[in-house]
Amino acid sequence: MTRHDPSPFANPDAVASYAVETPRKVPGLADLHRMVTLLLAEKAMGEAHMLVVGAGGGLEIKAMAEAQPDWRFTGVDPSPAMLDLARQAVSPFADRIDFVMGTVDQASAGPFDGATCLLVLHFLDRSARLQTLREIRRRLKPGATLVVAHHSPPDGDTERWMARSAAFGDRSALDWAKAKATGRMMVDRLPLLLPADEEELLREAGFIDVALFYAAFSFRGWIANTSPS
Repeated sequence: MTRHDPSPFANPDAVASYAVETPRKVPGLADLHRMVTLLLAEKAMGEAHMLVVGAGGGLEIKAMAEAQPDWRFTGVDPSPAMLDLARQAVSPFADRIDFVMGTVDQASAGPFDGATCLLVLHFLDRSARLQTLREIRRRLKPGATLVVAHHSPPDGDTERWMARSAAFGDRSALDWAKAKATGRMMVDRLPLLLPADEEELLREAGFIDVALFYAAFSFRGWIANTSPS
């Protein structure tokens, strides 16, 4: 699968700072992880095997593993450096986690009880997103849940929304000129889709019951299910 930005985490500095910077940049990241865990747990009570697409860094696996001691995880990511970071983050739970270097089409067939894809899809162009979502759906049990979250500005004024997110993530003195420049750069680099297009893409990939559950500046999160039969 191709990314619009083929190596967003090839920069060693970006990898080294990921665990610190990501909670600063994504509003309520810890609460987002808790919401994701709760949404998956509605249908995956007790023992369950979760597919985590874009597992590099390990933040969401760590949060879910702490909250759900009976869950197992398969984490997939194309970045070796980010997977190394994930292994460090989840070392207390290593016996419940398998990592695969690559994209979701290289993961096992499952079937999995649920899946997450957080802060990933905004790096992929539309065709790669659709392929990724279809590959996730193929690996899920009937009636299983997928949770996704990433940049998806609420309207066509994408530069303004990305600037607002950039300003939120910059914990130094507020500098709107800097935030606007960062917003423009993000719009140039990321193949952003509006929420209606995101929801249509999930349905096109074969998911049903698509619903928004998280919204914060340019970030959106959705829950969707596979068909029960």
